[in-house]
This record gives sequence, C-alpha cells and structure tokens, in this order.
Amino acid sequence: MTWPLMQNNITHADKLALMEFLASEHIPRLTNGVQVRAFEAEFAAYIGTKHACLVNSGASANLVTMAALRHLYGAGEVAVPTITWVSDITSVIQAGMTPRFCDVDPETLGMECRDAVGPLTRAAFVTHVLGFVSNFPDAPLLIEDCCEALGARMHEGTGACCKAGNFGLASNFSFYYAHHMTTVEGGMICTNDRAFHETCRMLRGHGLLRECDDAEYRQRYEQSFPDLDPQFIFMMPGYNVRPTELQAVLGRAQLPRLDANVAARGANLRTFLSALDPAKYRTRYRLEGSSNYALPLILQEKDTFLMGRVLGCLQAEGVEYRKGTAGGGNQLRQPYLRKLYGNLHESFPQAEHISDFGLYVGNYPDLKAETIEALCQKLNAL
Repeated sequence: MTWPLMQNNITHADKLALMEFLASEHIPRLTNGVQVRAFEAEFAAYIGTKHACLVNSGASANLVTMAALRHLYGAGEVAVPTITWVSDITSVIQAGMTPRFCDVDPETLGMECRDAVGPLTRAAFVTHVLGFVSNFPDAPLLIEDCCEALGARMHEGTGACCKAGNFGLASNFSFYYAHHMTTVEGGMICTNDRAFHETCRMLRGHGLLRECDDAEYRQRYEQSFPDLDPQFIFMMPGYNVRPTELQAVLGRAQLPRLDANVAARGANLRTFLSALDPAKYRTRYRLEGSSNYALPLILQEKDTFLMGRVLGCLQAEGVEYRKGTAGGGNQLRQPYLRKLYGNLHESFPQAEHISDFGLYVGNYPDLKAETIEALCQKLNAL
C-alpha cells in the first residue's frame, strides 16, 4: 500500500486560480487586502457566523483568540482537553491564563466534562478531535477548536442543526496542508460577537486601531489621543499574524468543494469502523454530525504485544501513522508541561490509554474503500 499520513489537496484548478490572480495587468496587492475580505465573508456565511477573521495559521487563530479572551474578560482558568494540538494549550499559557486539564471521552475523543469547570474557570477551550463533535461543559464562556472538524454539524437531523463553530463566543479553524481545505498555512477565527471580532482584528495587526472596522470606536480613541497619528495608534500588545491574498485566493477556490470532501471523508470513516474487529479495536464513536479528519485506531485493551504487531503491520504495509492520535497523545507528557506540572499526566487514564495504545492513519477524499478494507483485514488477523 501507499498510504501517507497526509495528502496534498491543492488541485490544478486551485493553481489556475492563483495564476489568474497573479497574472493581473496591474501588480495586485499580495498582503491582507480585498481577497482576504472576500474569503472572510464567504467563510463566515458557510459556518453561519456574523464575523470571520483570517490569520496566517491555525495556531495563530488560537493565539489571538486567547489573547482577546484575556483582554476582554480578564485572567482565570481555561478548561482544555489533554488530547489536543499543542497550540491550544500554549495559547492559554501565553495569554497569561491557567489551563485546567480534562480527560478524554472515549466516544468523541474530546473533553470529558465532569471536572471541566471550577470556581476560577473563565472559559472552556473545546477541541473537536479528528472531526468528532465534542461534549460542551457548562462553562461561562466557550471556545471551539474546529481545526480538525471543518463542516461538522451539531444536532444533526433536528431543526436546530448548524455547523460546529457556532456554539460559543468564538471558534478556530485551520487551513493547514491536508486539512479539509487548505491555504497551505492559514487559520480563521469566527464569532457572532462584534467586540470580540474587532479585538481579534486589532490583535492580528500589531494592535493597531486602524484595523478595527467600527468607525465609532475608532473615532472615540482618535479623539482621546489627539497627539497621535490616527494611522498609528496601538491599542493593545498585538501580533503580526496577518494573512496574504494568495491564501485567500486558495481558500475561495476550495470552499465550493468542501462539502463533497467532507462527505467522502465521512464515507471512508464508516467503511473503516465497520471493517475493524470491535473485539480488538474501538469502533464505538459518536458519528452524528462528524467531519472526519483522520481514521482512529485505538486498542480496546492495554495490550503491548498487540500494539507492537499493529505498528509492525502498518510499517510493513507502507501505511504512515501518528501515535497517540491528535497532537501525539497526552499533552501532559510533553516537556513544556512536565516542567510546570511534573507527572500530572498519570491522572488522566483515557488520555494515557490513547497515548500508549492509540494512533491514527490518514484520511482524504480519494482514499479507496477497497484499500481501507484490505488494511482492516490485515489488522483483524493480528
């Protein structure tokens, strides 16, 4: 088999869209401009939010979101899952907030909500891991990490159905290489809260007041600082995480085929789970509304011998994998958190099981059902 962990999903049509943009008679502006504005509007309409703010990566979306949360609501705890991407947790720390770690729900791979909220909890930063729709804790504020779940839906089959990314103060998306859609690098912050959106826009561009769209807000502060050039009033300690027009052109070219890609990924997931032996591997996941990013392969039991044979089988068959699933397993095992919390990782049994006895393999729209079934037959025979 030739089964890479990720596969380039930039098509010839995408390249033509870039070439057409660059071939303009007049040299187009290549940084944050008209194309970015258009992509933000189209993406917000797709998700169903009022606002969207494009940044240069999904990690930057995390960073800006947590900085805006701290700026508008103050310091405190932010509940985070132990199985997630590193930038979800580092963005909390970098914003001067305190992570409150939660174990994993085995049916969603997302946050286990029982201990997610305490008296100091300001918000919960929920990750829809591998595209499964996570549980939501009863936190004062909710942030959704939808980087692996673009196109996922909540309350599927009901009148209240809408896409993931609509159920909190803000949501983050990633357009990294081989995600559901890609701008090579890129990320988006979606929200229905105007003040939060404007804060993100300013944080994206050095904290500059001129990045804010609210004319009344700009005028008030321009008048408050008459000694400053209105074009150079820095409202907060921001970043430079602005996107390029090229990213936006790619995003606009890919958005129309996103739903078809999501459907193909979902079909692959169902094929994979139905073909696996449930006595050996976990196959019971909450599939309703999911938008699969990668195929989870997690042992039912703690079986070091079987896990070794699984890894050997994948290597022999040319199937790339990521051990520990999202983020490489329990983040509390990583040096940046061990320095702060010691061996706290041992307190989260589900995250530990996934770290030692779980992995994922790649999923992409042109993966063939017969290839998936052939691999499952080999895994079942171990």
